[in-house]
Amino acid sequence: MSVEQKKLQSLSDEYQKLQTDLQSNIDARQKLESQQQENLGVQKEFALDSSANIYKLVGPVLLKQDRSEAVLAVDGRLAFIEKE
Repeated sequence: MSVEQKKLQSLSDEYQKLQTDLQSNIDARQKLESQQQENLGVQKEFALDSSANIYKLVGPVLLKQDRSEAVLAVDGRLAFIEKE
C-alpha cells in the first residue's frame, strides 16, 4: 500500500469516527429535548389546578405524591437538562 493510500485510509477512518460521535451527540440531544418538553408539559399541568392529586408511577403502581415534592422533582430535572 502506498503512502497516499495509507494517509487516505487514515483520514477516512477518522472521518467515520467523527460521524459516529456526531450521531451519538445528536441522539443524546434529541433525548434531552424530548425529556425537557415532557417536563415542561408536567410543569404547565401543575399550574392548572393546585388542588389536584398528583401520582407517581413506581413500577406497576401509582403512588400519591406530595405536590411540593413533585414540583421540586420536575424543577430539578429541568435544571439538570438545561445544564446539559
